[in-house]
Amino acid sequence: MEFKEYPDQEMLAMNVANVIAGALENALLQHERVSFAVPGGSTPGPIFDALCGADLDWRRVVVLLTDERWVAPDHPRSNAGLVAQRLLCDRAAQARFAGYYRDGQSAQAAAPGLADDMQAHLPLSVLLLGMGADMHTASLFPGAPGTGEAMASTAPAVCAVTPPGALEPRVTMSAPVLRGALSKHLVIFGQDKRAAFEGALKLPAAEAPIGAVISGGTVHWAP
Repeated sequence: MEFKEYPDQEMLAMNVANVIAGALENALLQHERVSFAVPGGSTPGPIFDALCGADLDWRRVVVLLTDERWVAPDHPRSNAGLVAQRLLCDRAAQARFAGYYRDGQSAQAAAPGLADDMQAHLPLSVLLLGMGADMHTASLFPGAPGTGEAMASTAPAVCAVTPPGALEPRVTMSAPVLRGALSKHLVIFGQDKRAAFEGALKLPAAEAPIGAVISGGTVHWAP
């Protein structure tokens, strides 16, 4: 695992966008179609803004979410909405987006079919992750209902989970899928999250899911 420090968040966003673009370009040289998994939340927005104009053959890139709240794509809390606004624009508008939400189905009912669909995109070519102060990543929250099953080595590719206090259920890529990505990148900001990440590496996977998936990846940190 490599740990990269940046002087500020703006510099991190620009450099990570360049690194991701390079990883996607390398993957496109080797495969007809490549997969790019991204998180929701506020952290990746500036990276998406810098990445969407990259000169890549985006028509051959499939964009997926590491996790999603079980709401329609036009809902304010949808991660798909963020990706549509910040990443799938400019040149990257040519990429294909594979969303999760299935109208009329619950997250629990839809998860097996989503897991089957995910097989066509594995292993993930490039993975961008975030991490919460509680050391969760994607929607793998320590101790949450469904997380244990999603962390198992035999877990399906997509699992339904219910984070504590969440307003709605979620679906998430499982730990084996995240761990198996060919190019992995984690972005974290601030001293608190740096300390949390360093602590995660010393804890069991059930208590610190990020530690179970980032091995062999690159951590990008800025204050």
